[in-house]
Amino acid sequence: MAIGVPPAPAGARARDVVARWRTSIGIFVGTGLLYALSAIVEPQSLGKGALAAMWPFAAVLVLASLGQTLVVQQRGIDLSVPGFISLTVVLVTHLPNGSSSKLAGAVLLAYGVSIGAGLVSGLMVTKIGIPSIVQTLGMNAVLYGIDVGISNGTPTQTTTALQNFANGSALGIPVPLLVGLAAALVLELTIKRTSAGRRFEASGSSYAAGRAAGLHCDRHQIAAYIGAAVLYCTAGVMLAGIVTQPDAFSGDSYLLPSVAAVVLGGTSLLGGVGSVVASTGGAIFLSQLQQFVLTTGASAAVQNLVEAGALAVGVAVYGIRFRPGLLTSVVGRRPRRAPAASVRVAPSQPEPPPEVVRARYGATDGD
Repeated sequence: MAIGVPPAPAGARARDVVARWRTSIGIFVGTGLLYALSAIVEPQSLGKGALAAMWPFAAVLVLASLGQTLVVQQRGIDLSVPGFISLTVVLVTHLPNGSSSKLAGAVLLAYGVSIGAGLVSGLMVTKIGIPSIVQTLGMNAVLYGIDVGISNGTPTQTTTALQNFANGSALGIPVPLLVGLAAALVLELTIKRTSAGRRFEASGSSYAAGRAAGLHCDRHQIAAYIGAAVLYCTAGVMLAGIVTQPDAFSGDSYLLPSVAAVVLGGTSLLGGVGSVVASTGGAIFLSQLQQFVLTTGASAAVQNLVEAGALAVGVAVYGIRFRPGLLTSVVGRRPRRAPAASVRVAPSQPEPPPEVVRARYGATDGD
């Protein structure tokens, strides 16, 4: 009979939970403080109409941030987010051209193109060795080339079926937000509660260590790019339904916020352990921050500066790690002198007689 592993003590489980969330708890605290500040300074930003308008777009950012999190956990940064979202918007609006009966085929085509593009990016990064920033930047250009070739840069009105779906609600929660939260929950459970998810995080922490442990690191990287492409495509489908006549370059405004949400959620840009739930919190924080700044009457330039500042703060908070003795080495403080009581003095030994010295060293009286 197999002997089961005894469960960990309650204290050990508590320490494990604290260790897991210590780099992500800040975004939830910050989000709560931001909502409190908004209620005091700009209560209009929390009005029913303002929140109803914000939540669908926040859901699009949540989906984009989830995809970015997967790539960042595998030591990369995805710059093709705008291309995926914009191309998806064009495919699901221009191909049906207002006909709801053609919507399903257009959506399937959008997912097929996105999965293929994600697979190409993953293969280029893992098999050819192209840096992720370079590869995804090039892929973004390719996707935008297809985008412009189909749309000629002109918007088209979305179909009635997609508009009704994206603007619907269940239990008072907008459908896009439900989709984003469901995706975050599925990913969190998959990564944190399954052996495949734990291997995914382990391979992202260190490629060399992962290979030494027998992990298929290339497969996990490819899976990250494919999964991210699916999430970007889902964000594009939602965005095409939220906006009545979406622009052909609708994804341009989601690149910087997607990276900022991941960083604010505590996921290291060097890869490894992260939390898609914390990235979701970062996306909600940025959405409310943008709503708060917009309510004050600030321009779009100020909004971009605020987002860039949030990204810089996240990198500063989660990117710098202090270690014991670091401040001392920088300041140059003299080490403390050991207490006198702790210094052990060897007892004095009696000087040996002269005949013992002569016998030991072979000396004579005339030397």
